[in-house]
Amino acid sequence: MDDDEFEDYDREVELALYREYRDVVSQFQYVVETERRFYLANEVEQVVREMGGDFYFELTLTDVWVWDVYRADRFVKSVKVLTFKDVNVEELGKKELKLPKELALDE
Repeated sequence: MDDDEFEDYDREVELALYREYRDVVSQFQYVVETERRFYLANEVEQVVREMGGDFYFELTLTDVWVWDVYRADRFVKSVKVLTFKDVNVEELGKKELKLPKELALDE
C-alpha cells in the first residue's frame, strides 16, 4: 500500500466514523471529552477526588458510544475514567450536524 492509498483508507475510515457519530448523536444527552477519548453518553457522573496536594477527576458514564476508529464495538454499557487532565462535559442540544468540508468526498 503506497502513501496515497493509506491516506485514502485513513480518510475513508474517519469519514465512516463521523457518519456513525452523526447517525447516533441524537440518541445521547451528553458529549464528554478527555485527553484520550471522546464519548457520547446518556448519564454522566463527575467527581473531583483529592489526593495529598493534588486532585483528579473520576467520571462514570452510562449508555456510552466511544469515538475510536479501532474499536469493533463502540457501544458500551458503562465507562469509568480517571484523569488528572481537563475534562469537558457538554449537554447536547437538538440540532442537525453537517459534514465538515474537509471530510467531503466530492471535492
